[in-house]
Formats: sequence, C-alpha cells, structure tokens
Amino acid sequence: MGYALDFGTPVNTALLVYILYSVQKIVFPSASTPTTIPNEFKHGYSWLPKAHPPTVIFKAYTPKTLEPFSGKNGGRILLAINGIVFDVTAGRNFYGPDGMYGNFAGRDASRGMAKQSFDIEMLTAIDQPLDKLDDLRPDEIENMKGWIDHFSNKYIICGKLVENDAV
Repeated sequence: MGYALDFGTPVNTALLVYILYSVQKIVFPSASTPTTIPNEFKHGYSWLPKAHPPTVIFKAYTPKTLEPFSGKNGGRILLAINGIVFDVTAGRNFYGPDGMYGNFAGRDASRGMAKQSFDIEMLTAIDQPLDKLDDLRPDEIENMKGWIDHFSNKYIICGKLVENDAV
C-alpha cells in the first residue's frame, strides 16, 4: 500500500507551489533595503514620555485648602473620603467641573460616597468642622470603605484631610 503524490489535482499543485515559495522566502530572504523610512522612526526611537508627570507631595489639607483643587481651568482635581485625599485628576471626565461627580471635586466626599448620593446636600460647608459621620449606618460605612478601596487601587493618595485650624 504505497502512496503516490498526485499532482493532477489543482489543490495539490497550488499547495506545492505555495510550500516551495514559502521555503524559498525563508532560505533566501530578500536583501534589498526599503526605499522609504517609516514615519514613526524618522526622528529616532525613544520610550521617553514627552514630559515628566507632575510630582505629587503627600501633605495635610483642610477643607479650605482642598477647595481650590476642583479641576476648574484644567487644574488638578482632589477629593477626600474619610480623611484620605485622592488625586483624581486622571478621572477628569467623572470628577471634573462637567463630570457627573463634579460636586465632589475639591471637597470631602465621605458622606456622599457612603450614602451613594451625589447631591450637593451631602457636602459639608468648607468653613465648618469636618463631618464626623457618626450617624452613618454600618452598611453605609461599608459602602464608604468600598469606595476607599476602589480609589486606593485607581488613584494616587496625596494627603490627609484635617480640620481647618489644624494646619
């Protein structure tokens, strides 16, 4: 029972030609140089970023010193949850002036995050003492902790929130 190669069928002939062509390209690669240089390599090749990201220094913020970081005029966006200040500038679409959570920018968002409410009534006035959150239910506290975990994994912790007269 010997098998003979049958080149009589068009499929076998096409496969043989393709295999021979592929082997020829591997064994004898083209030695010609390209006539044009690809655009992305014209000025050299570098992994360096165009600019160094701004340095973030961990510091204490008060409600009054946190308030200017609301993202207006393209500036940084900070918000606090339970005393932890996060730089959420990377989430400008959410926390910027036109974002759906924009009222939390530059503010203590603890109560709003705990209660899953993004209403302006959830914010403590910046000239008032920090919200002690004493009246939160256990499930609301867990909700707030979930937001802290989420923010800790996604954004830079850049400070702590303290009372207005503490700095």
